[in-house]
Amino acid sequence: MSSSHERQVTIIALVMVLPALVLAFVLLWTGTLPPRTQWTLTVVISLVVLGGVASLRERVIRPLQTLSNMIAAIREQDYSLQARHANADDALGLAMLEMNTLMTELKERRLGALEATALLQRVMAEIDVAVLAFDDAGALRLVNAGGERLLAQPSERLLGRRADELGLAGCLEGDAPRVMELGTGDRRGRYEMRRGLFRQGGRPHQFVVLADVSRALREEERLAWQRLIRVLGHEINNSLTPINSLAERLNTLLQRSPPEGELREDLQRGLGVIANRSEGLTRFLASYTKLAKLPPPTFASVDVATWVQRAMRLESRLPVAIVPSPDVTLKADGDQLDQLLINLVANAVDAALATDGGVRVNWTTRGDSFELTVQDDGRGLPDSANLFVPFFTTKQGGTGIGLVLSRQIAEAHSGTLVLANRVGARGCEARLTLPMQG
Repeated sequence: MSSSHERQVTIIALVMVLPALVLAFVLLWTGTLPPRTQWTLTVVISLVVLGGVASLRERVIRPLQTLSNMIAAIREQDYSLQARHANADDALGLAMLEMNTLMTELKERRLGALEATALLQRVMAEIDVAVLAFDDAGALRLVNAGGERLLAQPSERLLGRRADELGLAGCLEGDAPRVMELGTGDRRGRYEMRRGLFRQGGRPHQFVVLADVSRALREEERLAWQRLIRVLGHEINNSLTPINSLAERLNTLLQRSPPEGELREDLQRGLGVIANRSEGLTRFLASYTKLAKLPPPTFASVDVATWVQRAMRLESRLPVAIVPSPDVTLKADGDQLDQLLINLVANAVDAALATDGGVRVNWTTRGDSFELTVQDDGRGLPDSANLFVPFFTTKQGGTGIGLVLSRQIAEAHSGTLVLANRVGARGCEARLTLPMQG
């Protein structure tokens, strides 16, 4: 068995001093010194030799132990150790100095990596984009807060599940980037999907980034409707003006020189139809012009209870129940919120009157968000994807702009407006979500 390094150093030191020690003892014991002196000098020389050997061993072994401890600390990612007597005057001190420099650099790099990781985690948590990572078996290994909101479940219930279980199998195949429809229940929307590859633990993974483009697409759609309305309004008004003028002139001439019999009645009836339809078309265009001319919101403090009560006083067809709710103050445009809530309540009352049901309004807060709900006991929503499309209406005599205008107001306040059939009960529920601060 080979001896340890410490034992080898000790043996080498003893071997080096052994000739001198033997010579000293020979001279000492063959001389004429008294025995007591001989023993005393023998003990002193032995102690000095042994002390020198121990000191030499310590000078050789201790720095190696220090270096070993520092290397072990590096393996454990503990970069707080620093060696003493580190200087550039000798080889051993230079080694210690370099090791201290290495420890300092590794400590700074680790701190930078921790800060970068913390920043990345913060950004991942705050961005309104779903970020998910799947391993080579298609199991979810990473999800941020945006992904939790998209899938409507906490990460504890999502991690480890396969993409097909989550309804995301299409995200791992096909072209990328592309726009997909994803979500659950009333949270469905159109998302731009991007996909990439990375390796972790030697295994290939795919990360998927899903950005909700529903609002951006709706904004483009709204701008397209606005442009269409402006063009239609301009052209129709240009035609209505001479038609109205001509109808009034013909009616005046008819009064001055009225023909006899059925001809007179036909002319009066025809001119009346022209006048009525012209006025109706003018009102029709005026209502749609609101979509194109909604100004940006002017933010101020709005007491929610006062706002709701003010809007309820304008509805006289049916008493609307206001469910006791917490005191909340919003930063919003009060006039625009009035118009939004009036539209929602009017639609709810229309639905409730058809079934002799009721209407209720309540609100709450969830973190930094405010949520107001208008429920009715009507027949529920029709199976249609056109509820927020201008010109579309399911009510006789409706203009088809109330919901569109309401959602436009909500999104101008960085909020959302969702309509869905109630779960476990008859009727519809309109849910308005706004940030607590504008």
